[in-house]
Amino acid sequence: SPDHPVYLDKFLEGAVECDLDALCDGEDVYIGGILEHIEMAGIHSGDSACCLPPFSLSAKVQDEMASVARKIALALGVRGLVNIQFAVKDEQLYVIEVNPRASRTVPFVSKAIGRPLAKLAAQVMAGKTLEELGFTREITPEYHCVKEAVFPWGRFPGIDVVLGPEMKSTGEVMGIGPDPDIAFAKSQISAFNPLPTEGKVFISVNDRDKERVLHMARQLADMGFTLCATRGTMIHLLQHDIECERAYKVNEARRPNIVDHIKNGDIDFIINTPGSHDARADDIIIRSSAIAAKTSYCTNLASAQACVNAIEALKNRNLQVCTIQESHA
Repeated sequence: SPDHPVYLDKFLEGAVECDLDALCDGEDVYIGGILEHIEMAGIHSGDSACCLPPFSLSAKVQDEMASVARKIALALGVRGLVNIQFAVKDEQLYVIEVNPRASRTVPFVSKAIGRPLAKLAAQVMAGKTLEELGFTREITPEYHCVKEAVFPWGRFPGIDVVLGPEMKSTGEVMGIGPDPDIAFAKSQISAFNPLPTEGKVFISVNDRDKERVLHMARQLADMGFTLCATRGTMIHLLQHDIECERAYKVNEARRPNIVDHIKNGDIDFIINTPGSHDARADDIIIRSSAIAAKTSYCTNLASAQACVNAIEALKNRNLQVCTIQESHA
């Protein structure tokens, strides 16, 4: 009722989130870039890794995003930059929010495409048109750029590192490569989360993630990694013919437990998604131990899949160094 308004929010399970930055002079709109988030929608956009150009979105969805952005920017009378956050699920496009201003992604997009969007926007706000400024075509790089967030976990011992709707990052880095996997691998090195190419992987996921983790587990096993897991995850992997060792939880009162293995340097990579309320205390100890031991980790399956793909790329190819100026040239 008017006296008692209720705000209804709808969460899209498993949707892909995107950021779009565009320039508008009141007559023309040009897309600076579309960034596809690697983590699923629901994690704060400032904490999510993202890739430009998009790596999984269809051309149809990208064209629709550009069309919607133009309509919104012109309808709002934007003069300068506009940022639009989209969600995509089953090829259906949703608008999350529109910000008629510069966003935190503008410096990243500018470096990726080689055009100073903030400077161009300032000139548009001072009366210039995009045609006068020579920004008359959209630039899609022939390489991929990945933005990864940097977190201050090391300064806060015992903190839970699971990402959510509240922004926790304090910086970001950029990885550039010929494809998303190499670019992501470079971003992890820069973000102090270098990915291993051999060793032992610990897997412990909640019940709803057990089916989805099978493909990653097989990828890792095929690459020569040894797998270990807590009881529930281990049983699920063994049932699907994936070799796996048992790792004891802290609350199982058996030694050595998984935290002992992490502290001893026996674990090289961790995939651990939040479990039930009862398992949460154990999960927090595992994740905080990984931070203390500087062990690479993932807390959601979207980033875990990106990491596994990047590890596969690192094993099969050599990293090449290329300056951003060479990339633009």
